[in-house]
Amino acid sequence: MMPKVLIVEDQPAVARALRLLLDVNDIEAETASSADSALRAVSRGGVDVVLQDMNFSPGATSGEEGIALFRRLRQADPRLPVVLLTAWTSLETAVQLVKEGATDYLAKPWDDEKLVSTVRELLQLRAPKPQLARSHNLCGITYESAAMGRVVSLAVQVAASDVPVLITGPNGAGKEKIAEIVHANSRRRQKPLVKVNAGAIPETLIESELFGAEAGAYTGSNRLRLGRFEAAHGGTLFLDEIGNLSLSGQMKLLRVLQSGELERLGSSETRRVDVRVLCATNTDLRQAIARGAFRQDLYFRLNVIELSVPPLGERREDVLPLAQSFLPPGKRLGDAAREALLAHDWPGNVRELQNRMQRATALSASEVITPEELGFGAARETGEVPVERAQIEMALLNANGSVSRAAEALGVSRQALYRRMEKLGIVIERRPR
Repeated sequence: MMPKVLIVEDQPAVARALRLLLDVNDIEAETASSADSALRAVSRGGVDVVLQDMNFSPGATSGEEGIALFRRLRQADPRLPVVLLTAWTSLETAVQLVKEGATDYLAKPWDDEKLVSTVRELLQLRAPKPQLARSHNLCGITYESAAMGRVVSLAVQVAASDVPVLITGPNGAGKEKIAEIVHANSRRRQKPLVKVNAGAIPETLIESELFGAEAGAYTGSNRLRLGRFEAAHGGTLFLDEIGNLSLSGQMKLLRVLQSGELERLGSSETRRVDVRVLCATNTDLRQAIARGAFRQDLYFRLNVIELSVPPLGERREDVLPLAQSFLPPGKRLGDAAREALLAHDWPGNVRELQNRMQRATALSASEVITPEELGFGAARETGEVPVERAQIEMALLNANGSVSRAAEALGVSRQALYRRMEKLGIVIERRPR
């Protein structure tokens, strides 16, 4: 069955023009002149993209009809891409609906080339995902947005080569998952994927951590320590938070990347390693270079291909599918919880969403999750502190009371977390092992 576009437009001349435009570009389309007929068409199946006007009655300009239809379409099929066609009077409404999960909006009169390219891209992303999942290992990633689809598709594409990849994006957005996809679809997939938080390694331990150390190489060292490069031999080394690596560590890393050779601490024997390096950072490395905090030669060595993971707040189509994926069997989101999730800005990205779902699972005694169990109810009334308290408490719980690990999960420094805990009166309680 060919992919199909549904045009929802009550003005026959406009509907014909849109259908003709798509037809001459070999895109199958059908039209619906009302909200009810549009919903019937979607319920029959076979619709892959909706082009939706914002008003369906003569003289209507408020956009209320378009809002109602969009929300009903989301209920009928949360994964269905909806592109809004809007006059300037409904522009603000269209922007709001994009925040609720609409894929895009195009102003009337539309640009033919932009409209066709938008539709083509959505059709390609709508159909290939099951095919991509069948032919590649996507490591269980959940997404519906076109933005994340592009990142995943590119990750699969670059996996076949052996070049270094730099994965950028904010804390908690899913950079590590993209690294897993690159490794899982590479020729190295049968070998180890070794993960290292490069920014968390103390400067005095960089050499032994990355390159290994012989017994007796330093005080307290009574046995051989295998470095991460040797552990990843034949496979992939993922260096997270590379932007926080010290300048001394950067110099040592560059030397190994250039030569493929290393020496364990306390040894003069040169060893060769065959490792593909993937790096991730939430830091703008170009700015870090300008400040003298990151080596330009290392940046060019690492950034052969860049994969940029967008924040969750910019891909709201992913919020509900991700939220449901974090719930155990037998739990589901209530309507009010879904609305609260879509209305939130997600400063903590996917990590924050996962923490909220874990919190709700622990607190909910029934099948249906509520906004209060997600930590939203009190926050709407009194500001961000209750929400932040819930995030911190959940992070500490998951980290068994370790402030360092909780700070890493939240994407803040340990000192900043301590200050916030003191302000909120949070006391650490470690769970028994």
